[in-house]
Amino acid sequence: MRPPYRAPAEPMRIYLEFEKQIAELEGRVEELRQHARDDQDSNVEKEVLRLEAKAASLLKDTYEKLDPWQKTQVARHPGRPHFLDYVSELIEDFTPLAGDRKFADDEALLGGLGRFKGRSVMVMGHEKGSDTESRIRHNFGSARPEGYRKAVRLMDLAEQFDLPVVTIIDTAGAYPGIGAEERGQAEAIARSTQRCLSLKVPVISVVIGEGGSGGAIAIATANKVYMLEHATYSVISPEGCASILWNDPAKAKEAAIAMKVTAQDCARFGIIDQIIDEPVGGAHRAPKQMITETGLVIEKALQSMSNMDGAQLRHERREKFLAMGREGLG
Repeated sequence: MRPPYRAPAEPMRIYLEFEKQIAELEGRVEELRQHARDDQDSNVEKEVLRLEAKAASLLKDTYEKLDPWQKTQVARHPGRPHFLDYVSELIEDFTPLAGDRKFADDEALLGGLGRFKGRSVMVMGHEKGSDTESRIRHNFGSARPEGYRKAVRLMDLAEQFDLPVVTIIDTAGAYPGIGAEERGQAEAIARSTQRCLSLKVPVISVVIGEGGSGGAIAIATANKVYMLEHATYSVISPEGCASILWNDPAKAKEAAIAMKVTAQDCARFGIIDQIIDEPVGGAHRAPKQMITETGLVIEKALQSMSNMDGAQLRHERREKFLAMGREGLG
């Protein structure tokens, strides 16, 4: 397995559909900044400062009013930091562990041993890739059955050596191909979910982008579940939902609104424990800052469970998920 690559030093400036005005302003700023460097024109420098302030204000206003479909687009932004970026920044001495000891290794779901803030942990998560080659290699973060069987193997090791498990969620969903179904995709997801519930070590999960269906929950049945501010978490993609309900994927926006996919919705319904704020404009604008903030939340969560024994951890986790949906019943 290739070594982790680091988060990009400069955020990718790929603009989303609803960011056209921001793109125009920031493009103009870059043009003027270049002109100011060449001519040392003080008037141009003043105009640069004015436009920068205007662009920053527009960016802030835009991201404070995102609708669920716009948040879905942000969650999918290719510049957002991915699993290997988090590992590179937060985990020391990361040693990847490959293969499910049954069929093959799955590079959509990666994992291994490392040290987080001086403490040994088992870390695993979905990796989407950062360019065409790596996206194909990692299957765009959509794991096959061997990925979830690998996750079970790593969780077994974590329990054997009393190591906390940290999972990073970013997948549109488990891979639905014929081969995956033939090799027992549903069974592999179920067993991975079951193993999460039975672990006697702390389990912490963070949804950093998309939390798609069983592909996400298979490694997100945790004591503490967090979501980044503009991440999404749902039983199916908005496009998939629109195809089923209206036979029209173009109605994905309506589906996203109806499905309550946002972090804010999930927090309101008790699905997650906390929202982790993103930098203004999304995680892709300041990836290292986002990773650092996420690390602080994970550290605090581990500290909160440091005095709990295995039976307590398992009981708390099971009760957490059993309680979902109880309110209002009867």
